[in-house]
Amino acid sequence: MKSILITGGTGFIGRALVGLLIERGYQVCVLTRDPGKAERNLPAGVSLIDNLGALNGSVPDVLVNLAGEPLAGRRWSSASKQLFRESRVEFTNKLFAFFAGRGDYPARVISGSAIGYYGNCGDRLIDEREASGGDFAAELCRDWELAAKQFEAVGSSLCLLRTGIVLGPEGGALKQMLPAFKFGLGGPMGSGGQFMSWIHLHDMVRLILFLIERPAIVGPINAVSSQSITNRDFSVTLAGAVRRPALIRVPAFVLMLMLGEMAKTLLLSSQRVLPTRALASGFEFRYPQLAGALEEMLKK
Repeated sequence: MKSILITGGTGFIGRALVGLLIERGYQVCVLTRDPGKAERNLPAGVSLIDNLGALNGSVPDVLVNLAGEPLAGRRWSSASKQLFRESRVEFTNKLFAFFAGRGDYPARVISGSAIGYYGNCGDRLIDEREASGGDFAAELCRDWELAAKQFEAVGSSLCLLRTGIVLGPEGGALKQMLPAFKFGLGGPMGSGGQFMSWIHLHDMVRLILFLIERPAIVGPINAVSSQSITNRDFSVTLAGAVRRPALIRVPAFVLMLMLGEMAKTLLLSSQRVLPTRALASGFEFRYPQLAGALEEMLKK
């Protein structure tokens, strides 16, 4: 069975991915700054290391690079932007430099990116062929992907995972939104007309497994469901799932005053993204519609 090294394995997506891979019998190793904490949060059977030197000369068959400081949830400063870059671009450069120093590389590399690559695209339907945008998030994703392409240049099979809004009950955007909606305080942000491209956590990790097992699939892959939805409709659907109204709209100027560039880029921009290459490659989404996805997530 293939050996898999995961960075970002203790994060929201990483924890679910580790569980799925262990369940499927893969040899999983997680690079983490805090092995003790990781051991408490990850399933039995995973190996934990706090530095790449602990690989002891072995090179994993697959590298899944999900590391990155979260962008959402706070106002961006120059210092936080630098941290976003260091935890993505510079960290990926360090990963490559480590394997280059050994002269041996993982055969398969799946490296994180995001649909922020495309910038604000209005209501246009876009897929992996779309050019990159011009805001900070787009620049960050471009540089992150360029760092990962060093692996491609030395012969690794490289897939760039352009991830949308990942929804799950135990983390990510849904966990942040649920309290307000459960109290009947949820509603659209800004005009509510901006499109949101999302994916259920289960489909997210299933897609990564799908790509691990199909190294011939290379290049960018949009990790989003086939149903993009406006923020207004998202709010109504989520409110309905918790049996509350969605009446309280948060004006754009309030979001901008509170969160500045982060709000403009992540909350008010519109990205109507299609998973064209995932579908063309034969991947089947278990939760293609938001209503069904939320029903599954909130059934507990």
